[in-house]
Amino acid sequence: MSDNRPLNRVVSVRGLTRRFGSNTVLNALDLELEPGSFTALLGRSGSGKSTLLRTLAGLDPAPADAEIRVPASVAVAFQEPRLLPWKQVWQNVTIGLPGNGARERAERALAEVGLTRHAEAWPATLSGGEAQRTALARALVREPRLLLLDEPFAALDALTRIRMHALVLDLWRVHTPTTLIVTHDVDEAVLLADRVLVLDAGRIAADIPVEMPRPRSHGDARFVALRHRLLSELGVEAEVIREAA
Repeated sequence: MSDNRPLNRVVSVRGLTRRFGSNTVLNALDLELEPGSFTALLGRSGSGKSTLLRTLAGLDPAPADAEIRVPASVAVAFQEPRLLPWKQVWQNVTIGLPGNGARERAERALAEVGLTRHAEAWPATLSGGEAQRTALARALVREPRLLLLDEPFAALDALTRIRMHALVLDLWRVHTPTTLIVTHDVDEAVLLADRVLVLDAGRIAADIPVEMPRPRSHGDARFVALRHRLLSELGVEAEVIREAA
């Protein structure tokens, strides 16, 4: 991986193939993400969404025959907050953070996610939403040019997810990282992203812009139409879509 990408692209992937035994998860996949964009990646279970994200994050080795260009500053937030229980909240935010002034930087990041009073708390005392906000602070304190979110809200209750959606959009507007969120939730993709990709058979099967102003409403006819289209792309039958509406 390198940072010598085209000037108008933050992420550029060419010919990415990943195999696990006889199973081809990603098949000569191509992908480009523009600066400051917010993209959602949908796909059935096992379609390779998390494999792609882990490759972009550098957590899985990139195949030698693929061209993958990402920025030097990349941060990831996972479904599990992955907080170290023996470190206070502010210390979890600064794990691996180079340079001086780590405490001050952590406190600024925690203030942005509404956790100022929890800086010295222990992870075991946090609610699920508070733990996930800590994970977001840990990602954003590094000021990444590329922010990768791997189903970060899947384990949260419905009300907390709504609050987290608003928080992520606010942070994205302020910090403007190029953001890629992996999700199984079609509504979440439409609510958050400006572009939705559907991964199928190891490739991008659909690339659909979300041309709706924010905030977005489930009752908007454009929202409903796009939701139905995405569900169809995911192989959900029309009868099931109508019953769920």
